[in-house]
Amino acid sequence: MKSDHIAIFAFKSGIEFGGAVCSHLGVPLSAHEEREFEDGEHKTRPLESVRGKDVFVVHSLYGEAGQSVNDKLARLLFFLGALRDASARRLTAVVPYLCYARKDRRSKSRDPVTTRYVAALFEVMGIDRLVTLDVHNLAAFQNAFRIPTDHLEAKNSFVKYFVPLIHDEEVVVVSPDVGGVKRAESFREALSAALTRPVTSAFVEKYRSAGVVSGAALIGDVTDKTAIIVDDLVSSGTTLARAAQACKARKAKTVYAAATHGVFAGNASQVLAEAPLERVVVTNTIPPFRLTSDVVRNKLTVLDTTSLFAEAIRRIHTNASIVDLLE
Repeated sequence: MKSDHIAIFAFKSGIEFGGAVCSHLGVPLSAHEEREFEDGEHKTRPLESVRGKDVFVVHSLYGEAGQSVNDKLARLLFFLGALRDASARRLTAVVPYLCYARKDRRSKSRDPVTTRYVAALFEVMGIDRLVTLDVHNLAAFQNAFRIPTDHLEAKNSFVKYFVPLIHDEEVVVVSPDVGGVKRAESFREALSAALTRPVTSAFVEKYRSAGVVSGAALIGDVTDKTAIIVDDLVSSGTTLARAAQACKARKAKTVYAAATHGVFAGNASQVLAEAPLERVVVTNTIPPFRLTSDVVRNKLTVLDTTSLFAEAIRRIHTNASIVDLLE
């Protein structure tokens, strides 16, 4: 790919991920400056001309020490605004992990619908497109944005990982709640096609109120089967742990978990260390820096998604089909 007509930026906090994306494309990361001011304000600007170029900014919106989620979001929005002012021809935000995607509806009276507010902020900055991976609620995400969006999926990466691992074992794909059944079903179909044999499905009952999770019934047959629990993210680990315990209680042979985004907040290290999970598989949209337990780290596998994002960028830049990439 020629670098004369494209510019790809990545913030310092995500320089490794952005650099790997550029390496797959054979183009250098574009130069920029990030400055911090004494009062906590900040400034980011491109150090090269973006006039008339197809510009991409790769930035995953998770909180970490020194930069909260809100801080990262503000930095990205301001930088996108600066690039638009600098006459970028087309401006695409590539956000591997999109913050506030879970708050997509009013679960209580007068609740904010934060997903929609975040979408409005991106639109106000004048971006032309947003690319992300496995949001919590695809319909809510698509309805929140009025600009074109590309929703990438990690299911094929998970399929490639699990096919050689499970061999000829009888497999059941488990959704940890009713809301994730469609996601689990999509993975089940892809896994079944790759294995060229039937894969069954199951789901676990789950209710959440005021932060308290209840319900433990498991619908489906997992007895003597290898169970793969599929979710969009793992935060506190409680949902995966409950689903794993339900599978084991119903005599599942082995239990794995596959979740796209490894947030690992709160007591996730302890919760997952005690959970009957053989392996926890996530992608590298969020580095697993919050995990403190060696037990969990020994269970953890992190799959690389930089080639997927690189291919999406290549196809957007050349006006090729993203649909073909997903299929």
